[in-house]
Amino acid sequence: AGARIGNVRYASVTSRLNGLGSDKWAVHYAAIQRARAGEQLVFLSIGEPDLPPPPSVIEAAVAGLQRGRTRYAPSRGEPGAVAAVAAHLTRRSGRPVGEDEVICVPGTQSGLYATINSLVEQGDEVLVPDPYYATYEAVVASSGATFVPVPTTPEDEFHLRPEALEAAITPRSRVLLLNSPSNPTGAVLSAAEVEAIGAVCERHDLWIVCDEVYADLVYGQPFVSPFDHPVLRERTITTASISKSHALPGLRIGWVAGPADAMERVTLLTETMLFGGQPFLADALAEALDGAHPEVAALKGTFEARGHVVADTLAGSAACSTRVPEGGMFLMVDVRPTGLTGEQFAWRLLDEHQVVVMPGESFGSRGAGHVRIALTADAAVLRDACTILRGLAESLVAEQAAQASA
Repeated sequence: AGARIGNVRYASVTSRLNGLGSDKWAVHYAAIQRARAGEQLVFLSIGEPDLPPPPSVIEAAVAGLQRGRTRYAPSRGEPGAVAAVAAHLTRRSGRPVGEDEVICVPGTQSGLYATINSLVEQGDEVLVPDPYYATYEAVVASSGATFVPVPTTPEDEFHLRPEALEAAITPRSRVLLLNSPSNPTGAVLSAAEVEAIGAVCERHDLWIVCDEVYADLVYGQPFVSPFDHPVLRERTITTASISKSHALPGLRIGWVAGPADAMERVTLLTETMLFGGQPFLADALAEALDGAHPEVAALKGTFEARGHVVADTLAGSAACSTRVPEGGMFLMVDVRPTGLTGEQFAWRLLDEHQVVVMPGESFGSRGAGHVRIALTADAAVLRDACTILRGLAESLVAEQAAQASA
């Protein structure tokens, strides 16, 4: 049934999505308004790389524009870009990926939307490790399927355990949505973990949908994907982009890859939404994936180093704690000893100290009592901001102790 507001009726999807979008970013958007009014703030709230992208990728887009690469594109993507994605995934997996197994899309978000909506509908369930990226609930709700959080714990470094996945599965379960490296936790699945999780998915005939936008940002271990697994490939669909790896979030160009018959189904949705992309951005994507770019390696090294800066700054505190991320550009700080929720702590940090972070509750119930920090400021700024965060947490714990002894 649709939703009625006054004398106007809207589709039920709008009710399902209500509260699952910008509401999760309330602290961030409030901070933007304050910054526009002149307040000096430190933003650690959004995953927007602050380092420069590879110049040759920008040049490829500009050259495409200048050559008139602005006409309609094939609905599955420009041939050069599709070939570049297939070659990239072939190199990564060590197994051939055909061009009929690839679709180009405007970023990972649209790839997830089209993929989930082609796999599930009302009455189905999508399993998602909790904490999870803030848009996942809305993506699943858009399809009418039920969102099923699968708990992870800080003690396990927020890694999905096969037994937790098994316990959450019902006869209605259809898809496991994985994000490794994880936003917001920085967790990266190992080969053994992928194998064990994949075995559960095989037993219960689940699709595995992988958000792999941070695949190039893995620290101290190899990146492992179910898509690269010889058996799991047939039930895995992966989506990613150059938004994070090449510091180009505004370009909105990425891909979906999976079994050829699945890509035919996903294309039905992408054609309906998009009917092709921008050829000059496809040129940029091909350049990004075909070339070797020192800026990409520099980005990875910088984020890894910044993760250590945050962890070192908070080390030894009884009021807040974190771990060096295994990948990606985020980490979670546990502020539960303060007695505040992540939401309350984030507002205090903004209101009293002009530092902007994301509440852990924006990323699911298992993020409660945490805040997420984006590693998108230089090391000195991060160190100062985390010193302030630590000071606030420790003052709150001291207040609790004083009240308890009064």
